Amino acid sequence: MPRLEAAVTELDALDLALLRALRDSPRAGVLQLSRITRVARATVQARLDRMEEAGVITGYGPDIDLAAAGFSVLAFVTLEITQGALDQVRDDLAAIPGVLEAHAITGSADVICKVAATSHADLQQTLLRIDSSPSVARSTSAIALSTVIKPRDLPLLTARPAAPATRSPAFR
Repeated sequence: MPRLEAAVTELDALDLALLRALRDSPRAGVLQLSRITRVARATVQARLDRMEEAGVITGYGPDIDLAAAGFSVLAFVTLEITQGALDQVRDDLAAIPGVLEAHAITGSADVICKVAATSHADLQQTLLRIDSSPSVARSTSAIALSTVIKPRDLPLLTARPAAPATRSPAFR
């Protein structure tokens, strides 16, 4: 079961600069990051290690444009499930490749899913698979017409006042 609350890690100005540099240059190594941020390589490595251990940095994989990869239909599906069936629904949804994400939510629905498909016919097949779960009582879907804001996280992280840098006085 995923964590509901993560331990809070205070990010200072150097941490945010490293995250921004990684966003701008995802293939940058520690040496290049140290040059970008003008901080010692060992400091950069220690900060990255700390953010990885804290779960702030969860991976370095490529960002993938699903539409460019042939999955041009994106939909959001809300599910009403039978009482106490969240684990079963999670397992059923995990077995469907087109289900990209699923979150337990508040409100009239119980779960919201992000689903990708190659076509409307492919989406229909995915929706039928979702509905075939014995734990799904009802589903409602909405097809995304366009992306208004792409997935992002740096504006949120930088909006909170950063903790003062604890090391690397040369970093400004």
